[in-house]
Amino acid sequence: MAYYKYDQYLQKSNSDAYDLTYGPGATVPHSGIYRCQGCGREIASNKGDPFPPQNHHQHATSQPIKWRLAVYADPSLK
Repeated sequence: MAYYKYDQYLQKSNSDAYDLTYGPGATVPHSGIYRCQGCGREIASNKGDPFPPQNHHQHATSQPIKWRLAVYADPSLK
């Protein structure tokens, strides 16, 4: 689970981007923190980079590795 201390740095969003999942090696669509839907492991990934390969980590079960956006890192300065 991603943690934070200061509320003013995070904002609630209902974007559909948080509902999509991505497999190993897929291109990261948004910079941010992604959570593995199988085991809960989290990674920080940059837009345009590939997600870690299948052998990045293994699950105890045969459940596939699928990454889901947990925290979006907005690169624009406001």
